[in-house]
Amino acid sequence: MMWALINNGPGGTMRYKSSLRFIAAAVALVTLGGTAAACSSSNDSSSTTTTVFSSPVAEAAITGPVTGGKGFVVLAPSPPQDGQQPTVFDLKTVGYQEDEYFFSGNATAYTSDAPLTADGMWTTRAAGTAPYASRMVVRRPSDPKKFNGTVIVEWLNVTAGLDTAPDWTYLAPEIIRSGFAWVGVSAQRVGIEGGGMSLGIDRVLKSFDPARYSSLSHPGDNYSYDIFSQAGAAVRRNSSTVLGDLKLKNVIGMGESQSASRLTTYVNAVAPTANVFDGYFVHSRSGNAAPLSVDPLPAVTPVLGTMIRTDFGKPVLTFSAETDVAGARGYVKARQPDTDTFRGWEATGTAHADYYNLGGGGFDTGDGKNDITYFNSMMAPPKSVYDNLITCADGINTGPHTYILRAALRDLNLWITKNQVPASQPRLEVDAAGTGYNVDELGIAKGGIRTPHVDVPIAVLTGLGQKGNAFCSLFGGTVPLTSTALTAKYGTHDAFVVKFTEATKNAAKAGAILNDDVDHLIAAAKASKVLQ
Repeated sequence: MMWALINNGPGGTMRYKSSLRFIAAAVALVTLGGTAAACSSSNDSSSTTTTVFSSPVAEAAITGPVTGGKGFVVLAPSPPQDGQQPTVFDLKTVGYQEDEYFFSGNATAYTSDAPLTADGMWTTRAAGTAPYASRMVVRRPSDPKKFNGTVIVEWLNVTAGLDTAPDWTYLAPEIIRSGFAWVGVSAQRVGIEGGGMSLGIDRVLKSFDPARYSSLSHPGDNYSYDIFSQAGAAVRRNSSTVLGDLKLKNVIGMGESQSASRLTTYVNAVAPTANVFDGYFVHSRSGNAAPLSVDPLPAVTPVLGTMIRTDFGKPVLTFSAETDVAGARGYVKARQPDTDTFRGWEATGTAHADYYNLGGGGFDTGDGKNDITYFNSMMAPPKSVYDNLITCADGINTGPHTYILRAALRDLNLWITKNQVPASQPRLEVDAAGTGYNVDELGIAKGGIRTPHVDVPIAVLTGLGQKGNAFCSLFGGTVPLTSTALTAKYGTHDAFVVKFTEATKNAAKAGAILNDDVDHLIAAAKASKVLQ
């Protein structure tokens, strides 16, 4: 969806089944401008050999690190006050650094001479080029020895009318502890030029900070797919500039909500020939995919229920919350079976955007302190976020989205680097109407990826929408169990902790959460005031 952070200034054991070798040949689908370039990279983080990165994607010019002006611009976990820039925890305290770079060149737009089919097996062609100048923000380990070899390139989300980085917010603890590098890319026009919806927060790059960003320009979202390609290719081709001494091996393309819908179209239309990314993390997409082209080009729009193509040999993991599958997003229409190159994860008790993503996790360094605070939010869920900028009728979802998402990222990286195909996970039990779920006696959805939050509940967690601000339909809900209900279910605090501990360990064995998070979750349950 929308919420995230880029600040100003400097600043488990899983279960797998045997894998098959990926299809070696990419399908030639897109006519792209530019010339091929090469750099050293590897598709196996344990390998000592390198392969040549070759792509027809045009080469972008890189400048930076960028300085001056007000600094990095994106909405943080809480809104800035009195015109001040938002801040997050100091990345230096976790051994990371951040820099911003500009990249520019000529981007290609795409079209299709045939209707876009639901199977995603599209044949597209170039539909013209236009100059652009955009930016990327890089967060990376300062010590090259801490780098795991994989760079995550996130398609920044513009639903709020400005660039945001929801996947950084959700995944920062796992990104940092596993040693990923992260790159946030301004792929769409709204983040740079404005013109989208507004929450009354001016963080559009050029209008908010012309001293820093006046040189940027975006020709429109018809060119966003190639801009994203060129950003990923620039990380590979200019790794010594963007990543310093870090030795890059693999690059993951990632996007959430609106960005996930665009990434779906990217995978089907551009990825096979662009050959930039080693795998894709499609987070909280809808049943629709984004248009391939819009006015002033002829409109080319995918059909409802468009799936991810599975014929080009790159792993794709699609992660869905309850809101996404049978809720407001309607992903149930695009569900597809697991294959050797596709995995679909559906997380029980989760919302499209939850309190962790909307502020409750924005300062989570992974030291366990935030786990306690966030656990307690299930007992007193907030109804508003961003200092009442958005207010909902009921408590916002405070569920386990972040913990399951961390496991999914590690699974995807092992899939890419070691050919370990993740075990298939259970799907949510959608009701007969396809607009809700089969639920238990408390109202918690059945099926899906299970965590102690839903198997040993202290609240009813749902991803289905509620009344209030239009965004509230995406925020799900939390209804705390009463003291009477908790006593009837568990008896005492200690008995609750015993059951929660067992469920937490079982969830780790099932691959739903990481062993790294087990102790923190158990500590949070012990420190809680459940039945105390």
